[in-house]
Amino acid sequence: MKRNIITAGVDEVGRGCLAGPVVSAAVILNENINLKLLKDSKKINFKNRIKIAEHIKLNSYYGIGVASVEEILKLNILQAALLSMKRAINKLSIRPELILIDGNFAPKGIKNFKTIINGDEKIKCISAASIIAKTYRDLLMIKLSEKFSNYAWEKNFGYGTKAHLDGLKKFGITSHHRKAFKPVHKILSK
Repeated sequence: MKRNIITAGVDEVGRGCLAGPVVSAAVILNENINLKLLKDSKKINFKNRIKIAEHIKLNSYYGIGVASVEEILKLNILQAALLSMKRAINKLSIRPELILIDGNFAPKGIKNFKTIINGDEKIKCISAASIIAKTYRDLLMIKLSEKFSNYAWEKNFGYGTKAHLDGLKKFGITSHHRKAFKPVHKILSK
């Protein structure tokens, strides 16, 4: 009988946000996972995503990698996203033989990988990674919104919605804002 290759799916969330870190997850599914639950995290509502993330955590090996706002500003958003991916892969407790990465870029120094554009829609282990990463980041932004309530992060998770932009204009920036990103930079330049 042919043995399955140990395959990890990797995805990141938060590249387009104005605030907060970029977060990646790497997931190796086991045979108990309900594959029907797995799809692109953006196509699952918040409450269901939380439940599905718990199911994935119970039925997979996973690692979460974070790149801070400081690292985003120092490296640029793409390099910070790749750094968070590498951190997620390195946190896996078992080594994957193949790494499937959403998008068309991969972190330097990893072996046996394939990049897949729209992989979170096509490949179940990447879908699982997108769900884990998005859930982790959303809950982090909700927690930050308790201290920084003027930006509606509990609803927009740091993306540039009207409420977030209004908060920026009225209250200025926080240490969690990405100062080099255009809407934030514009406020700093005034």
